[in-house]
Amino acid sequence: MKKYKIIDSHCHIYPDKIAQKASDATADFYELPPSMDGKISTLLEHGARAGIDHFIVQSVATTPKQVSSINNFIAASVAASGGRFTGLGTLHPDSEDMEADVNEIISLGLKGVKIHPDIQKIQLDDPRMLKMYELCEGRLPMLIHTGDKRYDNSNPNRLLPILNKYKNLTVIGAHFGGWSIWEDAWRDYAGRENFYVDCSSSLYAIKPETARELIMAYGVKRVLFGTDYPLWTPESEIERFMQLDLTESEREDILYNNAAKLFGIN
Repeated sequence: MKKYKIIDSHCHIYPDKIAQKASDATADFYELPPSMDGKISTLLEHGARAGIDHFIVQSVATTPKQVSSINNFIAASVAASGGRFTGLGTLHPDSEDMEADVNEIISLGLKGVKIHPDIQKIQLDDPRMLKMYELCEGRLPMLIHTGDKRYDNSNPNRLLPILNKYKNLTVIGAHFGGWSIWEDAWRDYAGRENFYVDCSSSLYAIKPETARELIMAYGVKRVLFGTDYPLWTPESEIERFMQLDLTESEREDILYNNAAKLFGIN
C-alpha cells in the first residue's frame, strides 16, 4: 500500500494525571465504549503505528477559569513535540476578557480555536458567543463540534446564522458537520466557502459509501482526516478511512494537503 503523509486534524490531549478521567467522561457523554487514556505518549505511540506524521491537538474549557491553563498546556505540548504537533486554543463564552484570551492564543503560537457547544452547554447562536466569532474572524479558524440529535446546541439551525453573518470566519464542522445527523447536515452546509468538515467520530457509524457521498457533497478540498483521539485509536480510523472508494489524489488531499494549507503546516 502507498505510504501517505497524514495529519490527524482532531486529537484531544490532557495532562497525564487527569487524562483517563477526562477521556472516560467524554466517552460516557457520547454513550460510546471506553476510550483510550488521552495521554500524549499514547497518542504518539498509536499514531506512529498508524503512520500519522502530524497531529492537531486541542482540549475544551468547561469553565472560564480553565481557558488560560488549557491554552498554556497545549502550547507547552506543541513546544515539546519536536514539530509533530500543531495546537488549537480554547475559549469560553463566559470569559471576563475574551479579547485577552484570543490575544493569548495568538501570542502562544496556537493556530485556531476549538469549542464544543454541547459540553460547554451553550447554543452556537447565543449572544454570548458573538464576541468570540468577531475576534476570531479572519484571524483564527474555529474547529467546532457540530451535530447531536439529542440536543439543540450545535445543529445547522444554530450555526447557519453565524456562517451567514461572519463571512470571513473559517469554521471546520467536526464529524462531517453533524454528529448523529450526518446525512442531513450536508444539505445545509455544502457549497459554503467558509465551511470545512472533518471525518472524525463518523466512520464507525456510517457506511463507506455514505462517507464517500458526504465527501463529494462537501468537496474533497474541504474535508480533513481526524481520529477524535482518544475516543478511537488512530489505527482503527486509518483503516476505516482507507476502505473508502477514493483516488490517490483525493486521499492525499484529505489525509494531508487540506489541513496543511488550512493551518499553515510546513
